[in-house]
Amino acid sequence: MAYTHRFAILLILLSATVGFSSAALVEEQPLVLKYHNGILLKGNVTLNLVWYGKFTSIQRSIVVDFIRSLSSSAVAAKGPSVASWWKTTEKYKGGSSNIVVGKQLLLENYPLGKSLKNPYLRALSGKLNGGGGVRSITVVITAKDVAVEGFCMNRCGTHGAKARSVNSGAYVWVGNSETQCAGYCAWPFRQPIYGPQSPPLIAPNGDVGVDGMIINLATLLVNTVTNPFKTGYFDAGDQEAVSVCTGKFGSGAYPGYAGRVLVDKTTGASYNALGLAGRKYLLPAMWDPQTSKCKTLV
Repeated sequence: MAYTHRFAILLILLSATVGFSSAALVEEQPLVLKYHNGILLKGNVTLNLVWYGKFTSIQRSIVVDFIRSLSSSAVAAKGPSVASWWKTTEKYKGGSSNIVVGKQLLLENYPLGKSLKNPYLRALSGKLNGGGGVRSITVVITAKDVAVEGFCMNRCGTHGAKARSVNSGAYVWVGNSETQCAGYCAWPFRQPIYGPQSPPLIAPNGDVGVDGMIINLATLLVNTVTNPFKTGYFDAGDQEAVSVCTGKFGSGAYPGYAGRVLVDKTTGASYNALGLAGRKYLLPAMWDPQTSKCKTLV
């Protein structure tokens, strides 16, 4: 079964319109996600990429630099980093998950068309032969002109098993929402479709669609390593490690407000994590098993 991400953001933004006070929401109550003795992806994990549709080389490099930054300590001394954000996953059972970039496949000619049904996503994740086995994740990324079943209606991405056997590894799908529903899948870089219409933040890499995808990809990668086949960590509401913290990017966050984040003095872009190649990213809060609370980098 695949897990659907981002429906929670709609509920959060709607809640802000029906009388929730920000003061009450800042006082966060502990939340317990139970471990169900299932498989977690720990140790060296190979991450493969399937690019479906047209992406510029700059767009691809933003994503690849983010993935490479997950297990790199090269920028840790300069401030909050992608690696220090990812390090929270070590607090889950089994230790660290070291992400290694594997194969990449470019499908720029839309071999399955520009309107994809759910089964096509899993099929695309199997396009790479020898993808790494059980300790592997294949990420399918769809371009901004590709419609995917359920995209923008109740999800911005999914994760699950590539096949009936867990030995084939896990898959993740995220889509570029720039022209379809950026207010839903790329918030807070675009004004939300629902809820308070506060000014959007400036995307750290200058690309609303791709920077929005980074938020969703980050969410789904953590959810995948901690619950790859829906047998690891989850609660009764089917929430997972980052999904339970949807909409929180900095301290003091509440519905409709991303929280206090860092701002680039030159570009005015908002971020909370440094990456390789001088990149900056805005990453969501992650549930910390030690405190049972959502942890932000800043």
